Amino acid sequence: MVSRDERYQNAMRNSDEQSARLESERALQHVIFAIMADNMELFKQFQDNPSFKKWLSDLVFNLTYNKEGKPYEASPSN
Repeated sequence: MVSRDERYQNAMRNSDEQSARLESERALQHVIFAIMADNMELFKQFQDNPSFKKWLSDLVFNLTYNKEGKPYEASPSN
């Protein structure tokens, strides 16, 4: 969901890594808010636990960041 955010894709293509990271974090927060009704514990951890928030933000950025701004596609399971 984060990698499909247009502002994040644009930042990956046209900005430096730091700017792209900021857009990734913004998009992640938007996704967390969007799914909080379905998963209140995830939302609570994201809001109240700084180490969890950093871990999740780093994980999402590292999985999704690419200079082409392409959406992330998980590898198919074997």
